Amino acid sequence: MTVQMPPVEIARSRAAGVQIADLTKVYDTRTGPLTVFDRLSLDVAPGAFVAVVGPSGCGKTTLLLCLSGLLKPTNGEVRVDGQPISGPAPEQLGVIFQEANLLPWRSVLDNVAFPLELRGVSKKERYERAAGFLELVHLSEFTQAYPSELSGGMKQRVAIARGLIQDPRVLLMDEPFAALDEQTRMRMGAEVLRIWEATHKTIIFVTHNLTEAVFLSDQVVVLGTRPATVLDRVAVDLPRPRTYDAMATETFGRLRDRIWRQIVDLGVEETPGSA
Repeated sequence: MTVQMPPVEIARSRAAGVQIADLTKVYDTRTGPLTVFDRLSLDVAPGAFVAVVGPSGCGKTTLLLCLSGLLKPTNGEVRVDGQPISGPAPEQLGVIFQEANLLPWRSVLDNVAFPLELRGVSKKERYERAAGFLELVHLSEFTQAYPSELSGGMKQRVAIARGLIQDPRVLLMDEPFAALDEQTRMRMGAEVLRIWEATHKTIIFVTHNLTEAVFLSDQVVVLGTRPATVLDRVAVDLPRPRTYDAMATETFGRLRDRIWRQIVDLGVEETPGSA
């Protein structure tokens, strides 16, 4: 049985810019210090969709954890519209990981509403907002389903709704479709674009898949090997709204090839459509 709730305002807060200044992360290991990235700087404009790519192990996930406040950098700082991030700030930065990490004993509606429950929001309000976001991700008919009854793509859509429910100004996505088959992955990419256009959030999207990076983003940031620095910032000059037909254009191929060749030149095995 589905829960019928009145529509809610999906996007309340305005998108925010992200400023990364001289960010350094060093891990202490048994063999000595391991520098993941060193004095990395990057600005992301409000409302932009930015993809981050680079060879495996270059620190993409570590960078996203530092941006989210879940991991403290060794040096440097992250700011959202000029305000420093020193710890988790879900009202500023929402995070969606590769695994949906849904609570198996809770319904879809309760999974999405859970962050608001932790904040003490009333049951009525959190269910209204959860239902609104489930409508946004086209899962209104599955509010009372449980995670075990969902496909992989549906679970990720629930995770996206849960990531949006606290109305973060920036959405950080760490390879959210890596575990999905190619067809589902392409459909989910189109879904993310639709949601981005509806919510106007700033999105920073980490991926190994170069086709996905070019198709989704306004700009692709290419990271080098450890200690990672920004090798290139590739502006994606493809019209929006995007359709799958864009992948067959000469411009699309040129942009993807430019990114791929830089990664290949680092001596690692990556391919243009690698997952």
